[in-house]
Amino acid sequence: MSSEPAVVFQGVAKRFGARRVLESLDVAIAPGEVFVIIGPSGTGKSVTLKLASGQLFPTAGSVRLLGRDLGDCDARELAALRRRVGFLFQSGALLGWKTLAENVALPLAARDRLPPDAIARRVAAALAEVGLADAGDLLPAEVSGGMVKRAAFARAIIEDPEVLFFDEPTSGLDPVMSRTVDGLIAQVGRARGAACVVVTHDLAGALRYADRIGFLDRGRFLQVATPEQLLRNPVPEVRAFLEAQSMEVGNVR
Repeated sequence: MSSEPAVVFQGVAKRFGARRVLESLDVAIAPGEVFVIIGPSGTGKSVTLKLASGQLFPTAGSVRLLGRDLGDCDARELAALRRRVGFLFQSGALLGWKTLAENVALPLAARDRLPPDAIARRVAAALAEVGLADAGDLLPAEVSGGMVKRAAFARAIIEDPEVLFFDEPTSGLDPVMSRTVDGLIAQVGRARGAACVVVTHDLAGALRYADRIGFLDRGRFLQVATPEQLLRNPVPEVRAFLEAQSMEVGNVR
């Protein structure tokens, strides 16, 4: 595993017109680390994720992904970098007219030009890894929201990415399925040695599986800490967030 950080933000600011979203954002995320971004709504969490994955570019500062400054990359270099990452969207973003297996196969079918039997083997292995070994022939409308999220997870890992990005992976799920998806992030990401960057409102889940948590507010990380450190010594804004969600150490670790 490389010793170079998988994702680095250095002095990153992002504005949309006159509206400031991020200001002086600094963080480095290591290979294999599960880094979770939490904070109040509207504080730039999803924008941070899009900057890290090269979907947006900073107004100031730099973002490095897998050793490359995204601002220095041309379209071809960006496309090559994006093949080394996986992204799980909040909705799952599956195509309704394709089966779960066909959805999972999309990155391979579009880019790798593998023979059909090789694609089928890799898709079957990815579906089995997320607990959907017998569901590949079903359409998204025929399965639960949790199964849609797990299929989207399988699609995100199908090309064995070095970085995985998750945008609200447990949004809309019941508590039991939320914990299932939490377990996948911890187990599958770590088993593959991938850095995992997770945006979530689900603090209870984050405290269970994160290596570090960054609390984003007013365009900056007010605190970046391990779950234990975050609970023991939160800054006032983090304490208010914890109290609003009624978090206690004994309930989550």
